[in-house]
Amino acid sequence: MNIIVAIFILGVIVIIHELGHFLLAKANGITVTEFSVGMGPRLASFVRKGTRYSLKLFPIGGSCMMLGEDETVEDEGAFHKKGVWARFSVIFAGAFFNFVFAFLLALILLGDAGVDKPYITDIKNGEASDGILEKGDLITGIDGSPIHFSREIRYYYYFNELVQEPVKISYIRDGVKNSALITPKEIFQLGCNYDGTGDKAVIAYVAEGYPLDKAGIAEGDVIVSMNETQISSGKDMETYLDSNPLTKDPVTVTYLKSGKGDPITVTVTPKSVISMGWNYNEYREKVSTLQVVKYSFFELKLNIVNTIKSVFYLVTGRVSVKEIAGPVGIVNYVGDIVSESHSYGIRVMLLSLIDFSILISANLGVMNLLPLPALDGGRLIFLLIEAVRRKPVPKEKEAMVHMVGMALLMLLMVFVLFNDIKNIMS
Repeated sequence: MNIIVAIFILGVIVIIHELGHFLLAKANGITVTEFSVGMGPRLASFVRKGTRYSLKLFPIGGSCMMLGEDETVEDEGAFHKKGVWARFSVIFAGAFFNFVFAFLLALILLGDAGVDKPYITDIKNGEASDGILEKGDLITGIDGSPIHFSREIRYYYYFNELVQEPVKISYIRDGVKNSALITPKEIFQLGCNYDGTGDKAVIAYVAEGYPLDKAGIAEGDVIVSMNETQISSGKDMETYLDSNPLTKDPVTVTYLKSGKGDPITVTVTPKSVISMGWNYNEYREKVSTLQVVKYSFFELKLNIVNTIKSVFYLVTGRVSVKEIAGPVGIVNYVGDIVSESHSYGIRVMLLSLIDFSILISANLGVMNLLPLPALDGGRLIFLLIEAVRRKPVPKEKEAMVHMVGMALLMLLMVFVLFNDIKNIMS
């Protein structure tokens, strides 16, 4: 079922891409010889106004074949007979339609689920933001990078490692725009969340790779003492940590596994992290129709920018090629989404898949516009050269470049397939 869902998502996104080429080709008087849904042998087809519409065996995308696209044809409807900017619009339309599709999906997602507005929910005493920012401040920028969603704060941390140097924070308080320089501070963490209002100090979340996780403490375990100080409730734990801020010194933690059995005592060393000293909202809230439209543009922009940044970091070596995912990896991600969300109901599962589809559609649009041979972006480069030179690059030379690019692309796909399988098995 995961494979079927993943193929459906990829298939729809690719068909939308090809539909962009198709509609702009028709609008510019270019003869489309075949528009197909799926790949491989034809299952069914019909011809209308010179175009064969086909349904093919493998539901993995589609294609838009245009007359004179790869060869010279003496026909007024041939692709190469049209002007530079007409051809440019046809090639660009595929990626543009992916962006439009991602925007429409964002309208559905944000209209139903709402927006995660990046306002501060808590200021940690004694840390970087204490005395400068306040609970309720709406973060609008970090060091010149616009912030529209809470997720963008997390992404900023991912792409820009925090160090103990001043960071410019732009924010809105009581409708007034403000900015301040805040220097992140070193703090120490055990890596957990807990309910501060509960009758027991129940662990609600444990961060992977942090001290409590390494010590074997998990979600649902109950803390009963820290450094021999009895902890009877979530409030007790909150009071203890406020009165005894964590340092680099080891902490003795006694807990009950899932709240039952004999007490287990472990000694953990808090992890050093650089912090802005705030907690920010991570939940979605409903917004007006006009705001849904506005934030949908921001959602599209976020996915486009993150894809471009990821490509840049991949090229510069800041991101490993092992992190590239192909079709097999996408099937695996879809499986994770379904398994993690289905218990919350069909609505949550569908919204999660829509969220993932926004990423994939925007990603496909950006990747196709990369100025590489065999991709739409490479073809656009040749059209721009033709516009500057006022004559086309010889077709045989362009074809040779695209052939080499296609061969390299196939090698990359083999690597990505191997990488996907390796990551899943490990």
